[in-house]
Amino acid sequence: MTDLNGKVAVVTGATRGCGRAIAVELGARGATVYCAGRTTRRSGSPMARPETIEDTAELVTAAGGHGLAVRCDFTEPSDVDSLRDSVGDRVDILIDDVWGGDRFIEWDVPYWESSLDGALAQVHNALDTHLIALHRLLPLVVSRPGGLVIEVTDGDTDVYAGPTIPYYLAKSGVRAIGRALGAELAKYECTGLTVTPGFLRSEMMLDLFEVTEDTWRDAVGKKAPADFVVSETPHYLGRGVAALAADPEVSRFAGKTLASWTLMHTYGFADLDGTRPDWGRWLKEVREAGIEPEQADPALFR
Repeated sequence: MTDLNGKVAVVTGATRGCGRAIAVELGARGATVYCAGRTTRRSGSPMARPETIEDTAELVTAAGGHGLAVRCDFTEPSDVDSLRDSVGDRVDILIDDVWGGDRFIEWDVPYWESSLDGALAQVHNALDTHLIALHRLLPLVVSRPGGLVIEVTDGDTDVYAGPTIPYYLAKSGVRAIGRALGAELAKYECTGLTVTPGFLRSEMMLDLFEVTEDTWRDAVGKKAPADFVVSETPHYLGRGVAALAADPEVSRFAGKTLASWTLMHTYGFADLDGTRPDWGRWLKEVREAGIEPEQADPALFR
């Protein structure tokens, strides 16, 4: 598909996970994509992961777009200034996917017994970075009608479900930014909203469960919880975002938080393996219904 041919996109946090997959799927539709993040082939980041923004840019180009790698630490306004200057005078699609807070999460620890520095770092990585990116890059989006800004979060509801107070604040804060963008950008005939994946089979998650994309089912109910049976690749959300970017009526979603499974039902795409995971239905019909995940038929939710 070439329905984004001629469009300029910036993806923050494009090194891995949803950021990388979104960049690639935008490229697959013909977009020029600036892939921004901290980890390069010459210098790492505190995440200590092997993926690089150069890798992402090459994947974008191989998919049919034009990928450009730009090193950017989104905690540093000067770095974002440099990114802005390298892009030029317009951005048609801005994907705000900075995170980098996983290493600060303390699982199963009461907040008051956790590290305050770690808690503040989660919020700083999740919210300050988004505010800095938006402050510097939004002028390029609103310079002409039709721009699209998508915030990326975890979860489509503000009901608290853990795992920690700082994490909840970080992710619900991103949803709040998306709601505000929906109102603010409409004044300039642009659209702002938020998206979320379901149970994500990211590079980090696969490593955590000691499996690969080819063997991930081996971890279900063992190293991974039984819910992992309805997990999805980052490209599932990436395809949803690409569909939004190509939708001439995307403004109808302004201010909303859309999940990968909601986008799937709207646009009819599938994950890389041809299945259509529905994490939302799994939550409602299995978890909330009190059914043991092992007793549910995963085929009904894929």
